[in-house]
Amino acid sequence: MDYYHLIDRLEIRQGRWADGFHSSVKPYNRQSIIQLTDSILAKPTRDFSDTDYFNLGYLQDDSWEWVRGSTDSTKRDPFTKHLLPPPAPGDSKTLIGQKVPFLKPFFKKKADFYSVQTPDFDLHVNPVVSFGIGGENVSDQPGSTPESMRYPFVNSRGLELRGTIGKKLGFYTFFAENQAIYPYYISDYDSLYRPKDVGGGFAPGEGFTKIYRQKGADFITARGYFTLNILKIINLQFGHDRNFFGNGFRSLLLSDNSAPYLFLKLTTKLGRNIQYTNLFTELQNTQGNLQQSMLIPQKFAAMHHLSINITPKVNVGIFEAEVFSRDRVDLNYLNPIILYRFVESYRGSADNAMIGIDFKANFLTHFLVYSQFMLDEFILSELTSGKGSYTNKFALQAGAKYIDAFNVPNLDIQAELNLARPYTYSHFNTTFSSAGQGNYAHYSQPMAHPLGANFLEGLAIARYQYKRWSANGIFSLMMYGADIPGQNYGGNILLDYRSNVRDEGNFIGQGRKTIVTYAELRASYMIKHNIFLESRFMYRFKDSQYQPASYTDALASFALRWNLPYRNWVF
Repeated sequence: MDYYHLIDRLEIRQGRWADGFHSSVKPYNRQSIIQLTDSILAKPTRDFSDTDYFNLGYLQDDSWEWVRGSTDSTKRDPFTKHLLPPPAPGDSKTLIGQKVPFLKPFFKKKADFYSVQTPDFDLHVNPVVSFGIGGENVSDQPGSTPESMRYPFVNSRGLELRGTIGKKLGFYTFFAENQAIYPYYISDYDSLYRPKDVGGGFAPGEGFTKIYRQKGADFITARGYFTLNILKIINLQFGHDRNFFGNGFRSLLLSDNSAPYLFLKLTTKLGRNIQYTNLFTELQNTQGNLQQSMLIPQKFAAMHHLSINITPKVNVGIFEAEVFSRDRVDLNYLNPIILYRFVESYRGSADNAMIGIDFKANFLTHFLVYSQFMLDEFILSELTSGKGSYTNKFALQAGAKYIDAFNVPNLDIQAELNLARPYTYSHFNTTFSSAGQGNYAHYSQPMAHPLGANFLEGLAIARYQYKRWSANGIFSLMMYGADIPGQNYGGNILLDYRSNVRDEGNFIGQGRKTIVTYAELRASYMIKHNIFLESRFMYRFKDSQYQPASYTDALASFALRWNLPYRNWVF
């Protein structure tokens, strides 16, 4: 299931924002999801389809510990323990333990392999499995013919564990071992963003990666954090994970494109309509030449986001981020209620400051429009002159969602436009630090859009669901300017933007103009809760102004996933 899309559907069909729930800030916590489903069931604005009821049940089963009526699973009434217990939230309809005695402690809940709940403690343990294999044909590619037919696969095995102590302290940990041979176009992409001198391999959205079978990837995925309500209105979260600000398929403010990172997040809810989020992160710069005994250089980023429900149907967000390089955390940036641009000037530093806004509006219980604007750097006189200065660095997003399209229940359509000017998100070398210490990247991968900068992208997405069956189609047309060797045209955000090819006359698509046509169709069936069997067909055509870089990539694959979300590699 696509959690973010299910939440979007619920908000749109409700026709107003739920009290205290701000969906622009992701990931969500489970208690908030149950509060949202409860409020929607209590005050529905229009009739639910059978699939809507199925999805509401799915969300409640997935976070059953927060549903009212959850009981102590370790205690039974001695006078009635010989009888079947009354149904409780999340209970499995058929207990495997009744048929297989040694499995009696397991699968008591639909969403959990093993779980236990008491008034002071609850624990959920789940295996994580994903195996997919496909056949790929690559034509007109540079290189030898044996590469034209490939057999990509992904093999992941791991464990997920979460729980709460006293309903106040929450914890989550995820660990998986992975081996993968990715489609050719990802191998093409890694030539730009593969970390130097770190592991030797590359996996999109992951950190340290070793080479597997010469052209594959072998890596460990790990995420973990704890959460604590330090006040009634303030929640603290600390650990390793990804974060996302926005409402679209992409985010130009902060996306989940890069690897997990260490973070401290404070979420403050000011009444029903205002949420203020502080995010302090430690990132890794893998661009330099590292020796085996050296630690990977660290850098830091401080961000804050203010989300305001101006009306029950209109939301506006204000975002600011500062990427800074120090040998330790700069305490000035830990002030949660100050403009970071002031701190940068106050410290006399050359840190990388960015500001942004996001907007969304919900109307007619069918539509959502949304937008983002990220401003990395600009000089007003240069912006108004229209001369195409390299200092005019910004990114823009506009999109719309239409649910139950054309009165077809659970047919949802989305359209989105994204663009970023050349050199956006990049930084420059200084006497004391390299460009890699200030750019908007982590483990050499962009923290916003996977294409970096100097691009224009259009996306069209269609989704249809009937209970356990779902189909997803994605079509994307991407135009970007690739660098000519030795020249910086502004697409690779890892480079020093002061090595720009020219000061004026810059435009989106400069360099080797490249157009990528991407189409994907995926069908899936949920066998049991969070166990998915799916098939996928992908077509990608890269048309480069430099003809040897043009090729066509076609892939058909099948996969089985258990407690792992589907990850899109659309670039």
